[in-house]
Amino acid sequence: MINQMGQNENTLNQFSNAFKELQLGKLLRKTNITKNCGVPAYEVFQFLLLLVFQGKNLFRFLNSKRRQQAVSKNTYYRFLNDASFNWTRFLLLLAAKVTGVFSTLTRRERVKVLVLDDSVVRRSRSKAVELLARVYDHVEHKYQKGFTLLTLGWSDGYSFVPVGFNLLSSAKKSNCYQEISDKVDRRTNGYKSRKESLMAKPDADLLLIRRALNAGIKADYVLMDTWFTTEPVIKSILAEGLGVIGMVKQLTQRYNYKGMSCTLPELKKYVRFDGVGNIFGSLCVTTKGGIPVKIVFVRNRNKKSECLYLLSTDCSLPDTEIVRIYGNRWSIECFFKASKSFLKLGTEFQSRTYDAMVSHTAIVFTRYTILEWIRRNENDEKTYGELFFMLCEDIQDMDFTNALQSLMALFVEHISTLSADIKACIKSKVTEWMNSQAAFIQALFGNICWES
Repeated sequence: MINQMGQNENTLNQFSNAFKELQLGKLLRKTNITKNCGVPAYEVFQFLLLLVFQGKNLFRFLNSKRRQQAVSKNTYYRFLNDASFNWTRFLLLLAAKVTGVFSTLTRRERVKVLVLDDSVVRRSRSKAVELLARVYDHVEHKYQKGFTLLTLGWSDGYSFVPVGFNLLSSAKKSNCYQEISDKVDRRTNGYKSRKESLMAKPDADLLLIRRALNAGIKADYVLMDTWFTTEPVIKSILAEGLGVIGMVKQLTQRYNYKGMSCTLPELKKYVRFDGVGNIFGSLCVTTKGGIPVKIVFVRNRNKKSECLYLLSTDCSLPDTEIVRIYGNRWSIECFFKASKSFLKLGTEFQSRTYDAMVSHTAIVFTRYTILEWIRRNENDEKTYGELFFMLCEDIQDMDFTNALQSLMALFVEHISTLSADIKACIKSKVTEWMNSQAAFIQALFGNICWES
């Protein structure tokens, strides 16, 4: 079926090789995603996985000229609506295999993180979708009709892999438009996922993290934004043996510093700032519950009169390292954007059952994981055995300052090999450019010597 999906043989071969390397058929069988008769479940899964690359949804594909390449529409919808399939377990096993391989491509001491965030999956025109709820959209600051997609991902600073998700409805019955269908067998995986969708978000967070750790996924910290960085959540994650780095919202919470109970703006008064860079400084404090944390005060680039507050439960980390690690949280935002804009998350199938919503989300997450697997296979250098670790340099993190200084130093080094006239002309142009830049950029090149 893969060979019939398109004209780009190279792309099809890459996907085919990825399916074999990751043993997707074996993972499907392990998680009860099988069929007793008819078209094998593996072929149906392949078709749905690659459907997005045809530029059509299922309805339009089945009504196109390539209709003969597919089977009956009912076959696909029965597959999506099957309540016995354990999609949560399938995605978890796939993520454990992929992250295990990615971890071998970098040094053991490299920081690896779990990233926790949520996004709204809208179903604004729906009325009869199972467990449809009224959920709050923190981006548009208003309520939407749909689901809250709570997602846990893994990142090493170079790759992002979705580990698990919970398609949350609402814990309040008053916000639910539809309830759990009476036709669902309570012994199935589908019913369990329905019950989990009614959990409170903090409880759902912890469940995803525990599942990831039990599956053998290794991480050092959990990265969170302001909504999740609360003391009860921090305490629960610390109990699982992980550190927390998250942004803290300026509310009424207080922290203990040298016997004083202070809010975040009050703590900032005790920070010594040398006037250079966007990091004002940091303080080691304790929360109301007695948890020792480090608060890093960072300038808000979008509004320089405001300050952002980063919290780390690892007080031994330098301020710059806390900021750098927290920067990895942006990978989940890119993941949400790619999943919705390019991989058709929430728009590919219009089924009314909760099982179809879960299976569709798992298929989209699998697409992203396989694309990430192919990207690493193409970009990472290949050698044999220990030669890889001896010759392939570890992926390094370089900030803008070091990158600009290194580039200019290399430029100056090569200028010395040119003739005097060309060298003088280039020096004049570069000096003119440097003088036109901001003061902090000029300061980066103060120690550069033009002489060879």
